[in-house]
Amino acid sequence: MTTRIAVAIESTPKRTFASAVDWPGFARSGTNEAAAIAALLAHLDRYATVARAAGESLPAHDVLIEVVETAAGNGSTEFGVPGRVTAADRRPTTTSEAERLARLVTAAWACLDTTVAAAPESLRKGPRGGGRDTSKIAEHALLADHAYAREMGLRVPAPVPAPVPGDAVSVRALRDAMLAVLRQPADGSALADRRWTVRYAAHRIGWHALDHAWEIEDRTEDRTGDA
Repeated sequence: MTTRIAVAIESTPKRTFASAVDWPGFARSGTNEAAAIAALLAHLDRYATVARAAGESLPAHDVLIEVVETAAGNGSTEFGVPGRVTAADRRPTTTSEAERLARLVTAAWACLDTTVAAAPESLRKGPRGGGRDTSKIAEHALLADHAYAREMGLRVPAPVPAPVPGDAVSVRALRDAMLAVLRQPADGSALADRRWTVRYAAHRIGWHALDHAWEIEDRTEDRTGDA
């Protein structure tokens, strides 16, 4: 049985993102729409593992990508971030849908945490010697979540404390506060009269965690020492 995955496209002349509108965090980019969809499919098995951890079923094969929305990207898109709040992101969420979003974001965070814990500190560098090592990626992801919390309307650092890398208590406090927002049913309007909706927040948070988890995996030297 073929599984349909609805996708929204955001494009600029240099970069295009394909984002699965019902699967928070499942988004990949390419130089054009075809390349972005190909990258999405190439990561399907990885995302299916995250979905299973959240109690959701997404087959790693026999899927049909259906583009349901196409829009012009923005500066964030071109920079390398799925930055467009789509029409699909403005759909209301019921209590059960909101809980599902929270579970998938939790699974994305868990994927990042597990990957960081298992990875060596030093990662394979890019062709020009660039790229953060593991601890710096983890720190960057955590500070990004702190910024995302503000976009969701949370008051940071108070009453939500600034997270401290390596401190499970402060990290958990931040994530719990963010999940509490995601778990609330919503009418699809922007959170705290800003720009992000609940669905877009779940998508952006999940994408960032998984993007860096998969980066670490891809930049880890294999056990045989081959590059």
